[in-house]
Order: sequence, then structure tokens, then C-alpha cells
Amino acid sequence: MSKKIHKLPSLLVDQIAAGEVIERPASVVKELVENAMDAGAARISIEIENGGKKSIKVTDNGHGLDKDDLSLAIQRHATSKIGSLEDLEGLNSLGFRGEALPSIVSISRFTLISKTENSDYAFQLNCLGGKCEAVKPAQHPLGTTIEVRDLFFNTPARRRFLKTDRTEFLRIDELIKRFALSRFEIGFSLIHNGKTVRISQGGDSESNKKMRITQLCGKDFFENAFTIDEQRHGMRLYGWVAKPSWNRASADRQFFYINGRMIKDKLIGHAVRQAYQDVLFHGRFPAFVLYFELDPTWVDVNVHPTKHEVRFRESQQVHGFIFGSLNHALSQTKPGTELHASGEIGLNTANITPIDYSKMQTALQFNRATYHSGHVAEPAGNYLQSIALASQSLPEMPAIETNEEMPPLGYAKAQIHGVFILAENKLGMVIVDMHAAHERITYEWFKTAIENEGIRSQTLLVPLAITVSERETHAVEQHQDWFNKLGIDLQVGSKESVIVRKVPTLLAKTDIESLIKDVLSEIVTLGSSTKIQASMNELLSSMACHGSVRANRQMTIVEMNALLREMEKTERADQCNHGRPTWVQMDMKQMDRLFLRGQ
Repeated sequence: MSKKIHKLPSLLVDQIAAGEVIERPASVVKELVENAMDAGAARISIEIENGGKKSIKVTDNGHGLDKDDLSLAIQRHATSKIGSLEDLEGLNSLGFRGEALPSIVSISRFTLISKTENSDYAFQLNCLGGKCEAVKPAQHPLGTTIEVRDLFFNTPARRRFLKTDRTEFLRIDELIKRFALSRFEIGFSLIHNGKTVRISQGGDSESNKKMRITQLCGKDFFENAFTIDEQRHGMRLYGWVAKPSWNRASADRQFFYINGRMIKDKLIGHAVRQAYQDVLFHGRFPAFVLYFELDPTWVDVNVHPTKHEVRFRESQQVHGFIFGSLNHALSQTKPGTELHASGEIGLNTANITPIDYSKMQTALQFNRATYHSGHVAEPAGNYLQSIALASQSLPEMPAIETNEEMPPLGYAKAQIHGVFILAENKLGMVIVDMHAAHERITYEWFKTAIENEGIRSQTLLVPLAITVSERETHAVEQHQDWFNKLGIDLQVGSKESVIVRKVPTLLAKTDIESLIKDVLSEIVTLGSSTKIQASMNELLSSMACHGSVRANRQMTIVEMNALLREMEKTERADQCNHGRPTWVQMDMKQMDRLFLRGQ
């Protein structure tokens, strides 16, 4: 009786593995460049032909391979980067699985040449579709060159899935850009069909970092980005984040690295989106170059053969740290902070009367009627008069001298069509959208009021039973204190059901069952959820919109100046709740160009 089960030939095993690791020419480039970086290279050159379909050649000046290592390097699960489970759990290298080279060898015409510092000459290994010749001497400087020709030549079905030469080249170009941003000390060059496409000089100086970011992300990104550097609980997040007003139609300016490894992770993406949730215009994407460092034992990079995905040991803590760091940084997007280019403008509080918040309390009665009605109470329409009364000593139109310190937004001069405020500051002219600005001020005041007074709850007349999974009931038990803090009395009814007895008064008219299900699903997937807070913020935003000053509302100079001073104090005042800009600056040079002055 013949056996039904048999071992696959090693070549076929490698070709199957290639299907997981090598999808296209960019996959080959990724694996070879990561090996070069792990080898300590200071310069890496990538030469490709026909989008990588015809030829891929990667040359580095790393420490190289000895003669005996050449044959081992192309065998499955052969690596110099780990030797035990402890090494795997605390991994610092980019490549480690030992699958890439044998997979590439099995589906291409492959050449490997390498020289070490202790060897008098180099050695070369040639392979064709997985069958290799004997290692022989060759000429080569210190380092390694790997050339991969005719990718998928022996698996034509895979080759038919490749796109045009240009499309495959653009994928490689984007990949090299991401590598170049991950390691500033390494120089990279990319050559396509004999033409040099990209050169990035290596160097760890601040000037070189600036030059590389400008080169790869654009001068406008660097001019509109601010730096962030936060450290807590053994984690560090640092890099460059573009102001919300400088956003993109796609996610093409988002670069995130964990311990030097470029990744695409759902948890990270969720934390970033939540941080930008009420400062970014809908349908737009933020831009950033961010580096996240933590103990290698806290993150598992051995989740997928391509090593793009990771898994965190404490996902909730990681999510909270990234969200909190970015949220804090973005809260400083207001006039007069270091996020704005000119350091010459500072907030001069000597001649500004502080706002009387007791009068604001009268103007914005944050009471039960507000919660139940779902819109702001009538007195909120008098908000500007209230803050104006508290600012009677504010000078209406002071003389402006070049050596005088001024508030960042200067002083109001006029109102245009009941919509825009014109102000003069040290740089030139400021234009403010008064409704958008007031909307942000009111919204932030609402959030502060809730934070100070606590979230009011409403007991349901009939408790709501919701059917959920067993994992989700476990999540309720684990996060009981968190639900209570948000004003939700949520208890486990059985292994697959939970009971809601109280909800925040703000959310009394929403679909509580759908919200709770979404929250629990998010907690199970990501370890945390911000949906409840986001839902409350959405209602507060709507209330702020209704309660803010409307177009065609005629304002006095005192009222306009009072609004400008509040903008300078309010977090995220550069954008309204919907992500639209609240003010723009036109400096004297811009206005001179408009009128051809000095030309």
C-alpha cells in the first residue's frame, strides 16, 4: 500500500516559501537591504532594471561573509542573528528568519559575492533556480553584492501577476525612501536603468537629518512640521509631526518605525487617528515621521514572514502612550506657541485683563437642561458679550511700534462681511474666521467643564441586555473601573451577555447597544477604545457649533480683541472642531509680493 503522505522536495518548499516572502521585486529589495543594514553597512547601493523584473543588484560595504558562510546563507533557516529563544524574544536585527535568501535563490538567477576584512580576496556563489555551483574566488571590495536576475523565471504564473515596470519601480522607490528615513547614518543610492534616481548622503548630524527629510518628504513638510520627544514607562516617541493644517489627500507622508523597523500596525494607526480626531479636516490624512523605541522583549516582530506586522505585550499601555503623546503635542497648535515659525512673537500678558470665568459660567450654563436638550442653552449666544465685559480695560487700537512686544494675533482692526476679523500683529496681517475660532473656544471649554465637574449619568428605566461574545464579557470585567469613570454602569449578565443600567446623560438619545458593541469589539482587538469619548466629543462639538457666534454678527473692537486673546489661550485653536483653519497669517513680504513692491 503506497503512502498518502510524503515529504515535499526542498526546492518546492523554498518556492512555496517564496510565495509568502517574495511577492514582487520590492520584496527582494527589502530583504537584501535589511541584510545589508544588519551587516553594519554605511553605504548601500541599489541598482535595478525594468522595475526590478530583469535585474536587482544590492551592494554594501558591511562586514561581509566568509567563504564557508556563502553556501550556508542560502539554506533555509540559516542565520547569524539568533541562536536561542531568548535571542528571538529580544530581537534587535531586521532579518532573522533565514527564509529570504533561499526563497529568492529558488526563483531567480542568483549571484552572491562577498569579502570580509580578514580575507585577502572575495568569494562568489552562482545559482540558477535553486541549483548552485561551487564557491569560487572573485574580486570585490569589503562588503557584499547580491544580484538577482530574471525574477520568477521558473514560476511564470507568479510573473504574470507583476505590474508595469513603472509601477514596480515606484514601489521600490517608496521602499528606499522609507529605509533612508529609518537610518540617517547610512547613505543610500537608487539607480534605475542606468540612471541615478535617488542619493541620500549618510550622516547623523542635525543638518543631515534636515536635508534628508526635506529631500524625501518635501521642503513644505519640514517647514510645517514640529518636533516631538516624549518618554514614559520605558517607551520613547520622537520625530517630526506636521501641523494639522498641513495635511494630505492620502497617507503618503506617514512614516512610523518601531526600534528602527518600518511597520504598518492597526493599533498604532488607531492611536494616531484618535489623536488627530478633532483637529483634522474630514477625508484628509496627517503627515509625520515618527520613531518609537521600547524594550525589544515588549514587542513580537515574528508575527508574519514579511515582518510588517508586530504584536505588543502591553498593547493598551502602548496605545495610551502614543495617543497621549501626540494628543498633548497637537494641543499646542495655538497662536504664539513654538509650533509657529517665528520665535519673535511672544504673548505679552502685561496689558491683557484675565478672563473672568465666573462670567463665562453664567453665559454657558452647563446644566442638566443642556445635557437633555442636546444643544447649547440660549445664554451661550451672549458668550462674546460676557468675555468682552471681562476685558473692558483692553486697549481698542493701540499704536504698533516695531520694538513693542505684542500678542501673537495682535490687535483687531476691522470686521469683514460679519465673517472675518482683520488684525495687525508684528509680522503683518492676521485674518480670523470668527465662527470657527469661537467654535473651538466653546468646544474646549465644554470639555474642560466635563473634566472638572465629572460625567453625569442617567439610570435607564429598563436595563438594557446586550448579547456579546465570551471574550467581550471578559473585557467588561477587566475594564469595569474605566466604564464607571465614563458614566456607564455595565455589568456581566452571563458568559455571553452584559447589562447596561446607567449611561452618560449626553449619550441618552444615542444607540447605546451599537455603541457598547463597537467599544467591546475595539477593546478585544486593540486592548482599548476611545469610541465613548469620541461620541461625547462629537455631541459637544455640535453643541459648540450651535452656541458659537454666527456669520453677520456685528462685533465691537473690544469683542474682537477679547476673542483673539481667548484664541491665544485655547488649546488646538489653530483649527475648529471640524479641522478647518481658524486663522491665517500674511506677513509683510507676502503682501509686498501681491503689490509688486520693491520689484
